[in-house]
Amino acid sequence: MEGELYLFSPIVLLLGLSLVVAAVIVGFSALLGPRRKDSEKLDTYECGAPLLQGTARQRYSVKYFVLAMLFILFDIEVAFMYPWAVVYRKYLSGGKFILAEMGVFVVVLLIGYAYVWRKGALEWE
Repeated sequence: MEGELYLFSPIVLLLGLSLVVAAVIVGFSALLGPRRKDSEKLDTYECGAPLLQGTARQRYSVKYFVLAMLFILFDIEVAFMYPWAVVYRKYLSGGKFILAEMGVFVVVLLIGYAYVWRKGALEWE
């Protein structure tokens, strides 16, 4: 067991090299970068947009949450296709049933997508 520790030396070397490179880049940025501080730079900034000035109980449109849930729903459904592709490749010779099953899944997915699109849930104002 002790004689096999040399097998981990490339991993340790890569980790050490990455830490050194990261430290050098951050150090050069701190030394050579501009130090101008103004009110716009010090203002609160979150998620790609300036923070809204208002109360904590401010209302958001329900469209935001519906769109987020739809994204997660369709993303998870598409993620189910990867394990299917692995299984289909394994049973390629007799995989007619598996192919038909995925066809039904894709048709149901497209019907749901068309329904959501027609209802206007994907429109962002």
